[in-house]
Amino acid sequence: MAKVTEEQVEAVRERIASIPPGRVRTYGDIADEVGLSSPRIVGWVMRTDASDLPWYRVVPASGRPAPHIATRQLELLRAEGVLADGDRIPLRDYRV
Repeated sequence: MAKVTEEQVEAVRERIASIPPGRVRTYGDIADEVGLSSPRIVGWVMRTDASDLPWYRVVPASGRPAPHIATRQLELLRAEGVLADGDRIPLRDYRV
């Protein structure tokens, strides 16, 4: 993986923290805004340093949460008014 600076990690954290309740962003949205080469780097930052953030507001570009967190993520989003269409978040309705 590409080297990630502390500034980039903080920028990713700030972007995640700024997602308002009831809205979502994609990993790619955040990567583009921060100037990262891959959305996977955002995922890495989230796995290592995002337990205190609204991680569930970040979804893949498909709108389908990863299977291992889907139930919890969809439950947390639903509590904020984000309604899934089956197992998929309709990005056109909730993306900010």
